[in-house]
Amino acid sequence: MGVSSDAERLLRHGGNLAAARRLFPGAPEPWIDLSTGINARPYPLGEISAASWLRLPEENATATLEAAAGRAYGAPGSAVIAAAPGTQALIGLLPLLFPAKRVGILDFTYSEHELCWRQAGAQVEIVDSLHALAQCDHGVIVNPNNPDGRLVAPGALLAVAELLAARGGRLIVDEAFVDLLAPGASVAPLLPEEGLIVLRSFGKTFGLAGLRLGFALAGAADGALIRGALGPWPVSGAAIEVGTRALEDEAWLSATRAHAHHDAARLDALLRASGFKPEGGAPLFRWVKCDDAHGTFMALAQRGVLARAFESQPHALRFGVPADEETWRLLAGRLEGLAV
Repeated sequence: MGVSSDAERLLRHGGNLAAARRLFPGAPEPWIDLSTGINARPYPLGEISAASWLRLPEENATATLEAAAGRAYGAPGSAVIAAAPGTQALIGLLPLLFPAKRVGILDFTYSEHELCWRQAGAQVEIVDSLHALAQCDHGVIVNPNNPDGRLVAPGALLAVAELLAARGGRLIVDEAFVDLLAPGASVAPLLPEEGLIVLRSFGKTFGLAGLRLGFALAGAADGALIRGALGPWPVSGAAIEVGTRALEDEAWLSATRAHAHHDAARLDALLRASGFKPEGGAPLFRWVKCDDAHGTFMALAQRGVLARAFESQPHALRFGVPADEETWRLLAGRLEGLAV
């Protein structure tokens, strides 16, 4: 694996510490990995039964998990909730189940949506308005947007879904980071019978990305198609046990939402004091402007701080939130004297 491959890995996704260590061998340890938007305060796993590892999951256990997700996300009773091994699996599956010639994606966003639709043979257009999105065969919106946090109101999303549905299209709304926003930000409670598919991530909110769990919420016909394509055992027994427990823990989610908003404001203040210009984001990541994002990313990496840079965004970086007080202290020290 060459240096260029490592650099490409850092630009494509966060969390590639092995690549960062190869590219910056002189950086101090421990690395501070702020390149992802995964909650740094994970849900406590608790006990996981031996049966979850030894037996295939029972259908009723999967149904219990999906029902817990439906309640947590406020989905109407008519919706189908399909559990999947992470939302990434769903992002790759949807272009195969719902082929289209022309797919619109709102603004610069999570790159896997564009990649998966192009691999399926669709013409993909990055558009800058809901009106333009509604003219395509299907539309894709990440809401709140990753990486800048742009938020589209649920009513506006539903209106686009209805326009697309009238022509046999779908609006796919990726709500991977909506859980920690104020109630009312999600379009899931408005889910109609057709035209709208909502994706929800479990691992990001609950800080358990390695569990590989996510959900698709859709009307009866689309939901049945997605569930059928995922097969009879879509997620592990451990994911079912932990996921059901966590999704029913309203007190944990409420406390985590408060912590996340506090930490986001704290990180904005620290970055602002270091010369960055915070311009939004979501509670689990912050979007900042700077004159030379690539140069600043390199300077940070040389100090053992891994942020998230984007090839097409020369004046912006994304920062995840530190995990604990020791990481906050290290980060403040490593930002001292940084030329932004």
